Amino acid sequence: MEFDWLEASFDLRKITPKEIEESFEDPFSIRLMPESGEDASLARYFNLGKSVGDRSVFSVFWTDGKRYRVILARDMTPEEIAFYNRKNSLLS
Repeated sequence: MEFDWLEASFDLRKITPKEIEESFEDPFSIRLMPESGEDASLARYFNLGKSVGDRSVFSVFWTDGKRYRVILARDMTPEEIAFYNRKNSLLS
């Protein structure tokens, strides 16, 4: 997985690129594509995952199948953490 960190539109000091990348590598991460009639090349996706340090990270990203560009990354809200935990509890 290759990430493009050029011109990030959010503060990479609050949440590091390493933590964001780790959240994508989380084997229990959840990737969603919002319903829309947009062109697939313009589609934006959501990722909910945890870093190695157990930080819960919500990201909005774009991909061309090779590169990932994170548009927004932040800590998950309590509701998103509950969703992540609920979806992963169904797997066990």
